[in-house]
Amino acid sequence: MSKKTGYLLSMLVTIVICMILAWIFCCGTTSNSDSQNNQRETTIDNTPAVAAPEAATSMAFNLKGPDGNFAFNSNDNFNFNNSSFTILPPISEKVTEGVGELKTYLETTGNEDKMIDIVGYYDSGEKNTSAFANLGLARSNSVKNYFVNQGISSSHINAYGELRSSLVPDGNVYKGPIEYRIFNQANDDLDATNAALLDIEKSLRADPLVLYFDYGEASVTLSEKQRLQIGDISRYLDKKEGATITVEGHTDSQGSLTTNDRLGLERAEFAKAYLVNNGISGSKIKTVTKGERNPIETNDTEEGRNKNRRAVITLN
Repeated sequence: MSKKTGYLLSMLVTIVICMILAWIFCCGTTSNSDSQNNQRETTIDNTPAVAAPEAATSMAFNLKGPDGNFAFNSNDNFNFNNSSFTILPPISEKVTEGVGELKTYLETTGNEDKMIDIVGYYDSGEKNTSAFANLGLARSNSVKNYFVNQGISSSHINAYGELRSSLVPDGNVYKGPIEYRIFNQANDDLDATNAALLDIEKSLRADPLVLYFDYGEASVTLSEKQRLQIGDISRYLDKKEGATITVEGHTDSQGSLTTNDRLGLERAEFAKAYLVNNGISGSKIKTVTKGERNPIETNDTEEGRNKNRRAVITLN
């Protein structure tokens, strides 16, 4: 091989080696990088989406007269804990101010026919801890009582309860699950109210509310019918001027007459306290004991004695 041929072969080998090295350091690195990028992108795409938490429901305290002469608005309202019908303190000064302005408006000459509906809402996940048919009605009744304590006549107020599944609590608190509507009471409305009160009176006189107690105890579990009757009693006492009720405590014949008189009064007082805790005015409730004197069943059987241990709530 000539010197010239050897030189050319050496150059060719050098060029081939350089091309191989260039491919390794350039193309190989790029492939690696692309592979890592592809892997990184795949990981991002597969990350599960996290839903944003729902915003808590917050209803404002809005009052508006039907004649356009009165309006009050505040972001504050009455608040309640989950499964509770007791107004959560403190009550905002703006709410107190609004109730005061409403009182002045209702007392203004020409507004004697004005009425206000209070609608309380509750969520299906809440437990009804009240004596009323639902937690919404119990909440609106609590707000009604606050209005009454501020000087507004209960005869101007209607309380209602509704299920609203869209309510979202703020932690354990429902913010303002109450709405309001002021309207003019027409003659037809007044007639309907009076007719409803008459129906309630007839029903309760024919079939008084009876609460049954375990032996030696003063505890009670309400049926759906009893809850409806308590709602009727509350409405009747609100709307019927001068209306009152009497709670009679009864026992079976076990124990002495003196002991049973005491136990009967304790049951009557317990029933009264229960009604008061659920928003019925204590000043409209009278308590008496009948002890073992008025059995409705025989005291010779356990079943009969169970029915004799009771408190009976009647209209006066």
